[in-house]
Amino acid sequence: MQNRFIDKLGRYVALSEAEVDALARATSASRKIAAKTDLIREGDRPGPVFVMLEGWAMRYKVLPNGSRQITAFLMPGDACDLHIGLLAQMDHSIQTITPARVAAISRTHMDDLLDKHRGIARAMYIAQLADEGTLRAWIVSMGRRSSIERVAHLICELFVRARGEDLASTEFEVPFSQIILADALGMTPVHINRMLRELRTRDIISLRRGSISVINPSALASVAGFDENYLHRRARSPA
Repeated sequence: MQNRFIDKLGRYVALSEAEVDALARATSASRKIAAKTDLIREGDRPGPVFVMLEGWAMRYKVLPNGSRQITAFLMPGDACDLHIGLLAQMDHSIQTITPARVAAISRTHMDDLLDKHRGIARAMYIAQLADEGTLRAWIVSMGRRSSIERVAHLICELFVRARGEDLASTEFEVPFSQIILADALGMTPVHINRMLRELRTRDIISLRRGSISVINPSALASVAGFDENYLHRRARSPA
């Protein structure tokens, strides 16, 4: 069975056979999780490192008035909070968006992997730096991009992340509602719908339930002012 977590780390660092085997063992005891299930909640004591093997999840915070801000989407291959165990409690929640298969690596096991395998440690650190770069890009979008640029930029990001090495495909899964998209972009669902309609009218994207097709990637990137450098997909180096 394909392990997207190992595939992702292998794009950052040339992992040895021993490192691949160690990661496979660490993620072998996965479990299926229903959609809309909190893996961990704000205020909880940090637990294991969660690894998304299948399905999507999101990081989010709920404000005192009940509104929600989504701060990241987690796709197959992503790991959650490498160093959060150093803190006393979680400062955000993580919830599955779709049915998912998740592996939980204990803190002691993860520390052991990082101590014994230099390639795994380097790949995990690069992955964390890419996550931080993505968060910075989201902050820039919220602060400086127009509504249409903000929507186009997130679609570009998800397009690049979701298709992985499948460079020929123009359609990718977006398994969530416009309400979730609105909570990620700080907009209302009505405004999101208007921006998506504009991109469709300009023949840049087409929408189907649960997926988006990018008809004109160059035009979409131009609208967004998108540069994928912050995703650090070309960070691979020798172990």
